[in-house]
Amino acid sequence: MIRDDTRTADVHEPHVLRPASRPAGTGDENVVDLLKQLAGQGSHLAEQQLALIKAEIRESTGELKTAAGAMAGAAIVGLAGLGVTLLGIGFLVGQAIHNVALGTLIVGIVSLVLAYIMYRTAAGKMSAANLSPDRTERTLQRTPDALRGDLNPENQR
Repeated sequence: MIRDDTRTADVHEPHVLRPASRPAGTGDENVVDLLKQLAGQGSHLAEQQLALIKAEIRESTGELKTAAGAMAGAAIVGLAGLGVTLLGIGFLVGQAIHNVALGTLIVGIVSLVLAYIMYRTAAGKMSAANLSPDRTERTLQRTPDALRGDLNPENQR
């Protein structure tokens, strides 16, 4: 007995693979053949989904690299602009107090104090409590209840 497991795509439904040996809908399929067909279609669908995910990740990664490069360039230009602006402000303050070196020093110290305040504020917001995935943990804890059909377990406790 020679087995023909060749599969062809359905003309009306190209995402469905059917055995080439028998046309679909003739009524002579048995349960084993239907289960094999279902398993084949499931694995085919999983392969297609995996290929789609890989393509989307490649596309997103390329866009992310481009965006990161643009942001790095903007940061470099921004820092250079900030330096020139602070130098100009220092020169103006120095001319106002008739001592350019002292004016530049005052502007430099004020900018360093401002940077320190910004850093401490950001460090306070970046605590370990803010980094834990609380919502994900709650969702994972509710998953067994949801699988049992209980969508509001909090109401019973």
